[in-house]
Amino acid sequence: MVIAVDGPAGAGKSSVARAVAERLGFTYLDSGAMYRCVALAATERGIDINDGEALGSLARGLEIGFDGKSVILDGEDVSRPIRSKEVTATSSRASAFPQVREAMVARQRELIASGDYVAEGRDIGTVVSPDAPLKVYLTASEQERARRRAAETGEAVERVMAALRVRDARDSGREHSPLRAADDAVALDTTNLSVSAAADEIAGLARERGLA
Repeated sequence: MVIAVDGPAGAGKSSVARAVAERLGFTYLDSGAMYRCVALAATERGIDINDGEALGSLARGLEIGFDGKSVILDGEDVSRPIRSKEVTATSSRASAFPQVREAMVARQRELIASGDYVAEGRDIGTVVSPDAPLKVYLTASEQERARRRAAETGEAVERVMAALRVRDARDSGREHSPLRAADDAVALDTTNLSVSAAADEIAGLARERGLA
């Protein structure tokens, strides 16, 4: 069973979804980390990050899973290396290829079928698990999203905001699995909410629906 948490970059998906999982005793599934694994593996193996066919073939052969707070790639904890600047810069491009998305969606469905997850991403409630019993779409103002991301990276807010606009346009405009809220998703604006408050609200919804 899965609780789906979707939304644009900087809306708080990772922090909120992780907190919800802790409250409910579920496993946290970071779909973005899975695409980062593809980018990391491509870099290590010298595969062109712009070659969709090659990336898709690579992605289909990777074993990606989650162990507590760790991301496991082919038996190795890659929680740190997938957050490097190089991987961050290339994972967005890798995730845009339909061959890669198909491989990762298949893996995400396998994981979700094996237990109880709080999964966050951009297409969990629309593509990966459209039958999820609870779907939440997190949003936040553009300024707040940029402020949060800048606090993480140390970059100027204006520069981060420009990058977010490019990312939003790419995610929303791509042909395969575009970013959008599921028709039955609960919209939650986190602009003025703490991670704890947002997680409490989602966990409350899960309990109201008998999911925990």
